[in-house]
Amino acid sequence: MKIAVIGYGGMGTFHTECLKQYAKTGSEPLTLAGIYDIDASREKAAEANGLYAYRSADELLSDKSVGAVIIATPNDVHAEYVKAAAEAGKHVVSEKPIGLSLRQAEEMYGYAEKAGIVFEVHQNRRWDDDFLTVKNIYDHAGYIGDVYRLESRVMGGNGIPGDWRKKAAHGGGMMLDWGVHLIDQMLQMVKSSVSSLYCEYSYIYGEEVEDGCRLSVKFENGVEYFVTVSTDCFRPLPRWQVYGTEGTATVAGWDLSGGMTRAIVRHDDNIAGIRAGNGFTRTMAPRIGDTVEEKVLPVVHAEPFAFYKNFAAACAGKEPAAIKKEEVLRVFRLMEAAARSAKENIVIKEKI
Repeated sequence: MKIAVIGYGGMGTFHTECLKQYAKTGSEPLTLAGIYDIDASREKAAEANGLYAYRSADELLSDKSVGAVIIATPNDVHAEYVKAAAEAGKHVVSEKPIGLSLRQAEEMYGYAEKAGIVFEVHQNRRWDDDFLTVKNIYDHAGYIGDVYRLESRVMGGNGIPGDWRKKAAHGGGMMLDWGVHLIDQMLQMVKSSVSSLYCEYSYIYGEEVEDGCRLSVKFENGVEYFVTVSTDCFRPLPRWQVYGTEGTATVAGWDLSGGMTRAIVRHDDNIAGIRAGNGFTRTMAPRIGDTVEEKVLPVVHAEPFAFYKNFAAACAGKEPAAIKKEEVLRVFRLMEAAARSAKENIVIKEKI
């Protein structure tokens, strides 16, 4: 199946390079047909990279040899391209978020269902090795016991990137940029209903959209989950901190550095106190001796190009799409509840 990419910016370029590499794997075939971008300089850049550049969206969508498109434009124009591609009978991958609201997302799925096409959002962070490693720890109590608290962070010091991500009209802001990924990971991890949440937005750089967010979620099964997105941090905290009844795991970054500490003796009756600042503490003294053991992380590596492989197979009717409609809409429900919490400074107590 031939596939074309609409939007040849950062993510559009990423997709074309991935598709070139995927084509070499011999998996369910996807052949890159070309790109379309409204910016003539991006067309020239694509042609310099050996790609065909369609001169208009109509030219691309009327090309009967193209069976699918990837939409990698600013967020506010995803919907119009999804509608046009669906009406042209082409399967669609849309960059996240697929729309600017739950209502718009539902409309977009309506276009796809009416046309009978495969429609997926590119929630590629489901295949991040750090996430899969933490999910492995969460799913198996043998590592650090039953996990009851997780902290998930992405932190940088570059402010909001680019231009359109700083504008509300274009769907900018860090909740739609990174929060959507971390919330999707959270809901894939914890298979329980949300009982309450509280969220704060930050506006450190004075933009019209949030440059960071902090989200606290409580699930009905007792798990607490904390999400932090920051663009103003020059010494980031660990990507993941995971608390279990028998130990703690740290994944420091995407390089999978870190480790696990598991208690051999749950309560140490011989804690040696330490000098702490201008005082003394036994409560906060580190574990010593043979009461704990250090373990390496149980790293899980994703199958290369798993998203593209699944999308191609779904289009061929060989397997269901990995990114399901209800999962995507649930992420939107939670994001909208988080936005309401941040705006009104309240705890949202709703089952999501």
